[in-house]
Amino acid sequence: MTIPTSINMVSVLGPGDAFLRILERDLDADIHVRGNEITLTGNPTATEMGAEVLGEIITIVRTGQGMTSDNVERLVTMIVERDEARPSDILTHNILSSRGKTIRPKTLNQKRYVDAIDKHTVIFGIGPAGTGKTYLAVAKAVQALQNKEVNRIILTRPAVEAGEHLGYLPGTLSDKIDPYLRPLYDALHDMIDPESIPQLLTSGTIEVAPLAYMRGRSLNDAFIILDEAQNTSMEQMKMFLTRLGFNSKMVVTGDVTQVDLPGGTRSGLRAVQDILDQVEDIAFCRLTNHDVVRNKLVGKIVAAYDKFEQNDKTNEQRPTTGHRR
Repeated sequence: MTIPTSINMVSVLGPGDAFLRILERDLDADIHVRGNEITLTGNPTATEMGAEVLGEIITIVRTGQGMTSDNVERLVTMIVERDEARPSDILTHNILSSRGKTIRPKTLNQKRYVDAIDKHTVIFGIGPAGTGKTYLAVAKAVQALQNKEVNRIILTRPAVEAGEHLGYLPGTLSDKIDPYLRPLYDALHDMIDPESIPQLLTSGTIEVAPLAYMRGRSLNDAFIILDEAQNTSMEQMKMFLTRLGFNSKMVVTGDVTQVDLPGGTRSGLRAVQDILDQVEDIAFCRLTNHDVVRNKLVGKIVAAYDKFEQNDKTNEQRPTTGHRR
């Protein structure tokens, strides 16, 4: 294939041909470059996929977006798995540009999640740590606020780990609950000028509060995010969902494999999937270890735990045989 002369070859090949090495490693194809000509040899399927990846890289580079090794690996994964969407459409879908960075989905499931937030009123984002559930939800909330689609953002989490010991912690109530809300503050700081956050909090344009503070309220003209929802009881989940007011949107995020509730308490997030799965204008988006966008090792750790837990369940279900004497 011929790379257009208007495109810098380093943008396509990567620094020190790093992108080519990824293609050769992951697709089992031999790639040779001479000038702006790239030749792929080997298994026909592998060479076809390699050409497709290179075509997607060119499309992305033409938008002015830089490529990274992580993005190339995601391109390969999406093309190997034959996702219905073009990888370049996913990786160039801009949600929010702030503080010199642009926030975009990085996997097909993340794109589906973002699209569901656009199309539905109540959205559940369920998946393991590092899949961008909360981060993308906060980005969509900030986008909605900037576009004047809502008047305020409400971020909430259950402070389950504190339990009844919250009152024994030192400091004011704010000091006591801040550690449980810190991940939400961290996401906000990535998307909004840190100097303006205190003013937005003081004016009530952004509210960060524990779940218990939602009781008895009707939340109108708001983008509401419930994070760590696996740590809600069934009663708390129902209480939260029924706070939905007019012209509001709710995003509920959580990981059903990391429930910290006391023994015997059923997770509201686990139960709600059976209760509301068929209700109109509610979407359930499920992310997996393939959608982890933190350090690559995080995805491998999640996959290893999934495999271990699956084997553990299989062993528990396997009937035992005994011998009578």
